[in-house]
Amino acid sequence: MFDKEIYKKRRSVLKEKVGTGLILFIGNEEVGMNYAANSYHFRQDSTFLYYTGIDLPGLAFIIDIDEDKEILFGNELTIDDIVWTGPLDPLTAWADKAGITITKAFKEIDALLKAAKAAGKEIHFLPPYRGRHVLRLQEWLGYVPSEIETQISEKLIKSIVSMRSYKKPEEIAEMEKAVDISTEMHELFFTSLQPGITEKFVEGIVHGHALSTGNNLAYPIILTINGETLHILPRDIEMGKERLAICDAGAETSMHYAGDLTRTAPVSGKFSSIQKDIYNIVLHAQLACIEACKPGVLFRDIHALAGETLLSGLKDIGLIKGDVQEAVSKDVHTLFFQCGLGHMIGLDVHDMENLGEKYIGYTDNIKKSTAFGWKSLRLAKALEPGFTLTVEPGIYFIPVLIDLWKSENKLSQFINYQELEKFKDFGGVRVEDNVLITQGGCRILGNKIAPKTIDEIEAYIYRVNTIHKK
Repeated sequence: MFDKEIYKKRRSVLKEKVGTGLILFIGNEEVGMNYAANSYHFRQDSTFLYYTGIDLPGLAFIIDIDEDKEILFGNELTIDDIVWTGPLDPLTAWADKAGITITKAFKEIDALLKAAKAAGKEIHFLPPYRGRHVLRLQEWLGYVPSEIETQISEKLIKSIVSMRSYKKPEEIAEMEKAVDISTEMHELFFTSLQPGITEKFVEGIVHGHALSTGNNLAYPIILTINGETLHILPRDIEMGKERLAICDAGAETSMHYAGDLTRTAPVSGKFSSIQKDIYNIVLHAQLACIEACKPGVLFRDIHALAGETLLSGLKDIGLIKGDVQEAVSKDVHTLFFQCGLGHMIGLDVHDMENLGEKYIGYTDNIKKSTAFGWKSLRLAKALEPGFTLTVEPGIYFIPVLIDLWKSENKLSQFINYQELEKFKDFGGVRVEDNVLITQGGCRILGNKIAPKTIDEIEAYIYRVNTIHKK
């Protein structure tokens, strides 16, 4: 946990922003994998963490703005619990660490909320993303599940977004830790690659490092030789020496701040000529986009810059023809770059996404597009100092998509379909780093950057493998 004064200050600011009523935060609970006692890894709700720092299951927290009270609801351990868990700090001790002075048994929240609702008090709560939260709201406030969406507090959402979007020094320090561990994970990815081993084998090495540092994963690892499939999970298949492998992996610190990096490397340890061509196109786009990340610049425009830079490179090798800027305006780039350039990152790898993309990445004046290749863009609004985000352009040769566009002769004035046929078994390339927007521009997070030029990657693989052979 951070110092209690940080949490008290956050709650004080939140109360001023919301103004009146009760604010309800429902903490997460343990969830059984196949029966109640065999639970998934517990992960606390990020907003609950942001305002309390308490990383325990079975809690709820109410801020009564009008009465100027903060109440933590939970249950003390029984002797039966202690048999299995050992002695743990009491609820009052955890509350004190967060600067909360009132604790009550969990069951008392029901009467408090029912009384507040009966008195006509406004009760602010966030969009529930777990079924148990929906049932809690039904039990406590009497809302049937179908009407909960209409009762969500937009004022609370906007207040939280206006705070969590701007990372403070203590948060940036935690994110630097996450990125540094993520960098080490990718260094292991590079040196674990070799023909004949499986995607799952390498995933295990990468995941194991996150665990061995006392941390965990910020999201399930994407590690594959089929990099054209954006969110494919590692499989028990051998990697051929002619393939490129993508690793998209990030650590989450013990305080739950995330890193999110992607690197692409040849299974053989050496890029082929055509692999170098495609990789350098993507790397050039990433470097150009990072350089463009400055306060006041629309991230939507940087996404367009990525499309333009990628198409320019593809034109150089004969896959694209015609005017590149016109091609981008016709969305030609979406044949190769179907996802968004990046997203906010922080306590969540897609920071605050459970609150709604329209509040996180968009504004009342900047609306989300529904067009293919644009609808996955999670961040479009102007960048501001304190924002932390990912920059992750890629090129993805998806055979089914190529065949579909070719069958429709779609945008053939820009696309050399005959030449493109040669790339249908290529896979994909992605390069991703995390950046902090500063007063004058941006900087890449982390105390060191995982190798990402072709020379750096090949040299790193060769050097470490040579040391291991000795």
